[in-house]
Amino acid sequence: MGTVLHNHSSVTVEMPASASDKENGYVSNTTSNTQELDAGALFVLKSRGSWLHSGYHLTTSIVGPALLTLPFSFRLLGWVGGVVCLTLSGLVTFYSYNLLSAVLDHHAQMGRRQVRFRDMARDILGPNWAKYFVGPLQFALCFGAVIGGPLVGGQSLKFIYILYHPTGTMKLYQFIIICGVVTLGLAQLPSFHSLRHFNLVSLILCLAYSVCAAAGSIYIGHSKDAPIRSYSINGNHVDQMFGVFNGISIIATTYACGIIPEIQATIAAPVKGKMFKGLCVCYAVIATSYFIVAISGYWAFGNITNATIMANLMGEALLPTWFLVMTNMFILVQVLAVTVIYLQPTNELFETWFADPTKGEFSARNVIPRLISRSLSVVVATLLGAMLPFFSDIMALFGAFGCIPLDFILPMVFFNLTFKPPKHSLIFWGNTLIALASSVLVGIGAIASVRQIVLDAKTYSLFADH
Repeated sequence: MGTVLHNHSSVTVEMPASASDKENGYVSNTTSNTQELDAGALFVLKSRGSWLHSGYHLTTSIVGPALLTLPFSFRLLGWVGGVVCLTLSGLVTFYSYNLLSAVLDHHAQMGRRQVRFRDMARDILGPNWAKYFVGPLQFALCFGAVIGGPLVGGQSLKFIYILYHPTGTMKLYQFIIICGVVTLGLAQLPSFHSLRHFNLVSLILCLAYSVCAAAGSIYIGHSKDAPIRSYSINGNHVDQMFGVFNGISIIATTYACGIIPEIQATIAAPVKGKMFKGLCVCYAVIATSYFIVAISGYWAFGNITNATIMANLMGEALLPTWFLVMTNMFILVQVLAVTVIYLQPTNELFETWFADPTKGEFSARNVIPRLISRSLSVVVATLLGAMLPFFSDIMALFGAFGCIPLDFILPMVFFNLTFKPPKHSLIFWGNTLIALASSVLVGIGAIASVRQIVLDAKTYSLFADH
């Protein structure tokens, strides 16, 4: 074991230059390396997981109830546009996440292990980029997911409530608050690694409700009382044009992660090659769930598809009550896991600010500020979710402003700046073109998303019940 030296700001660990250390990137060209860990890295990003655990974390961070909005994105894009965009987004994100992993491995081998997205930005782009762009962008994306968690869970709870009490008086914001209270307890789980079994359950549940949603759509589509379907795109030319970019933003959001470095940081040494295996697990789930939900949902309802396919399944009243309750329970539990995993990067930031790495993780000095900061963040997120239940619109906005830069642009920039491929090479121009095309989508998608929020805001009110 190494020697631990205490100071006022960090824990410094001197480790011997073992072979596994070298492969994990703790060791530079000297015989030993000094690895400084702040409280966030020390307590939240513990490097104890296997490649299979990383697969669970990746799946939960990417595959969530947002996939139930995919039929709606097809409504905006049409059959061809929907399938092409869904496929391309999957290929590009799988590629970009592997680029991020390769950059992390490279810097680790050079003796500079990066455990956070803002660490990568600081080392590759400079400290100002980390402080004023990447750090705030990632925080906004993660906190946005935390806002969406109680909102989606509240919608599922309300669906269940309506099934048994069609004339009930409880409002959506009350169910959102209930989910927020449950999230408040789960938020106290100390680290990424402590979520590994919960995230395995999450992986199973996302497959379960995807199959249920697809089966329900197919059943309704073949029913004698099936709705009249049309696959034409609604609206005038302006509405259709903005709808295309809104649909692209929604799809980009369903593939979004934004926490790849943090997940890779949880893998125990040796790290090399493990992230690729975890991504393969994740994308096997994606290939299964995304396409069956998107295609079956759009096939069954066409251009009357709602913002989430569950609204269509509930609205037709053709499925048995037990089936709808079961599906919504799957969604409810899984969205709690999604919410908690996106709490971890914000928790890590709070730990860095308020915790003392020279004290024990569960000492009173660290437990009290941890309890206060995590609880306040969940309370604020729940309040915002209850006040502004524009889920599909918010998803599109997050996709444009947050997900596309973090998942489609920065990985390409980081790779080109780190490895400096020849400017005449295919990989250089491929990465550059992806980054440029994605940058255009950020601007147009953001405008389309804000426009849709402005339009829908006319029909919404604070603490709306729909």
